[in-house]
Amino acid sequence: MNQIADARLYYVHDPMCSWCWGFRPVWQQLTQQLPPGLQLVSWVGGLAPDSDVPMPQDLRNKLQATWQRIQQVIPGTEFNFDFWRDNTPRRSTYPACRAVIAARELADKEDEMTYGIQQAYYLQAKNPSDLDTLTEVAVAIGLQSDAFVELMTAPRIQQLLEQELQQVSAIGVNSFPSIVLETAGRRHDIKVDYNSATRLLASIQQLLAA
Repeated sequence: MNQIADARLYYVHDPMCSWCWGFRPVWQQLTQQLPPGLQLVSWVGGLAPDSDVPMPQDLRNKLQATWQRIQQVIPGTEFNFDFWRDNTPRRSTYPACRAVIAARELADKEDEMTYGIQQAYYLQAKNPSDLDTLTEVAVAIGLQSDAFVELMTAPRIQQLLEQELQQVSAIGVNSFPSIVLETAGRRHDIKVDYNSATRLLASIQQLLAA
């Protein structure tokens, strides 16, 4: 393999993206097998902006059907459907995205925050659109609640999110999860395989060796 020193692998996700939740085990396997020296860049994609409006019933039905579809496509993926009974869902993922960036800024714990949000949402039926839920996750991964809330409510964190969304747009990503390999001055979209880290690794290695 060549060109690894100058190569970057971008992973774009949203902590409230159900397909990203299903993909997590394979992504974890892949990151452990990537060639040494390949730079990994993880960005949040921002599925839905801030909103206090309750999610329409037709969208709630659509997302529940998506969860069921994911369980068919990615066997073993768990969802707690009590979420839809116990919460007032909002189409708002920007708070969770800001939480991931805040965890990165405060303690380089963006992956821990992402996983904590996913567990709260998909397994514990809690609403990550709410600051209380995000703060609870932050404390669980070892962040100070006061510092976390202060950053989450500061204009700076929204500026950081907007910058990240611009970077995501600049590499041509508009769906999640997405994987993009940048090598030799060119970008290559890597087709996401939800069930095989081996096939994903083979695709990346082939491009690096070209």
